[in-house]
Amino acid sequence: MAQHSLRPCKKMGCPELTRDESGYCDKHRYIYEEQQKKRWNTMEKDRKSARERGYDTRWDKARKGYLIKHPLCVECMKERRYTPATVVDHIKPHRGNKQLFWDRDNWQSLCKRCHDMKTARGN
Repeated sequence: MAQHSLRPCKKMGCPELTRDESGYCDKHRYIYEEQQKKRWNTMEKDRKSARERGYDTRWDKARKGYLIKHPLCVECMKERRYTPATVVDHIKPHRGNKQLFWDRDNWQSLCKRCHDMKTARGN
């Protein structure tokens, strides 16, 4: 994987250079982590539990069956990597729409890494 180029730390007045994705040097990375924690807590505060969002026993069975039929991560396969899938992802977020939730054409198998990256991008 390519490294990021060196850039100044985002902390005002800090002379250190960093390659960290956060933009902060090791000494000031805590600032980024605190910002992320606040964002996460704000986001999670109003979020329903997984079971309340429809991820129940029926989903568990459907997920297991889908992963048996589609065992590899579709994103990794695009890069000719063969990674076992562990997540059934909704391609288009269902946002509570039960029809979209259960539409198997809207499902894809992903490894945790690819799912986490997709979720972080917000799509």
